[in-house]
Amino acid sequence: MKILISGYHNPHFITITEYIERAIRTLGHELCVFDDRQHIIPGRLRKQIQWLSVLDLHCINQQFKSIALHKKPDIIIVTGGHRIMPETIKTLKGKNIEIILWTIDAPIDFQPIIDVARHYDHVFCQGTEAIELLEKTGIKGARWIPMACDPDLHHPVALTDKEHRECCRDVVFIGSYYPRRAELFSKLTPFDAAIWGPGWEKLDSGSPLRKHIMGTHTTPDQWLKIYSAAKIVLASHYQDPEGRFPVYQASPRIFEVLACGAFLLSDRQKDVLDLFEDGKHLVCFESPDDLVSKVRYFLNHPSERHLIAKQGQEEVLKNHTYIHRIKTLFSYL
Repeated sequence: MKILISGYHNPHFITITEYIERAIRTLGHELCVFDDRQHIIPGRLRKQIQWLSVLDLHCINQQFKSIALHKKPDIIIVTGGHRIMPETIKTLKGKNIEIILWTIDAPIDFQPIIDVARHYDHVFCQGTEAIELLEKTGIKGARWIPMACDPDLHHPVALTDKEHRECCRDVVFIGSYYPRRAELFSKLTPFDAAIWGPGWEKLDSGSPLRKHIMGTHTTPDQWLKIYSAAKIVLASHYQDPEGRFPVYQASPRIFEVLACGAFLLSDRQKDVLDLFEDGKHLVCFESPDDLVSKVRYFLNHPSERHLIAKQGQEEVLKNHTYIHRIKTLFSYL
């Protein structure tokens, strides 16, 4: 089949979009790629002048329509969905193309997705909260397809002695700063804990957590080393601080950490627990005190920690790769 996929391509390192593209190509399909952030107007102008931002978005959509009408794909997959407008999807309807929306990320700004989702032939969602939100507005039939791992890119790596000294920590976390996370991780300051990610400079200057902040950004090559060396890797999912919407989805890092053979300690996230078994593939914590208790326990029980990490890696490679996800998606068409 010929497939056109629209998504964001980070210029610095590969992300979900490229993982999906790799799986499609591996399965033998012809792939056309559209980057939905091919801006023609500089960002500083778009932020200052609203009509320029609207014009820029219309230009991006015109480019996408032109490519779709020229390439004549059998299937169009739009990842995210915020930047491809309803009028664009309506124009492409009736062209003998199956048009798919695959939502990603937490539903922080979900109204544009609700506005456009009803125009697609199929809707797939990274998290089950998106299905719930769509159903509340009368949009039925969306299906759950979570993120996954790519075993060729997410795997344990051998480290030099120097790399092992730099990366081997008792507890690590890679992810953005949120006040809720800072409050949670402040309980870990007595441990050999290390945190990487954007936004952590917002910590109060007197926070004891500051000495545990290692850097703002990590590349895939760097976090492979960190996960390969760490005794415990933490997952703490984003939740709306004002409680306006639920977030059930499993972060892509859940799958990536497990594929690296690391021991994963995650908050109790609904979709995570629907995919993996607590105490067998990973371990979940319920509160800050529970987190501290389980960190201490598993640091003192390495054989149990290694067994769970091994079982988690086996499970994610067996059932949760991007090849599995694309096969599942196509099976619904």
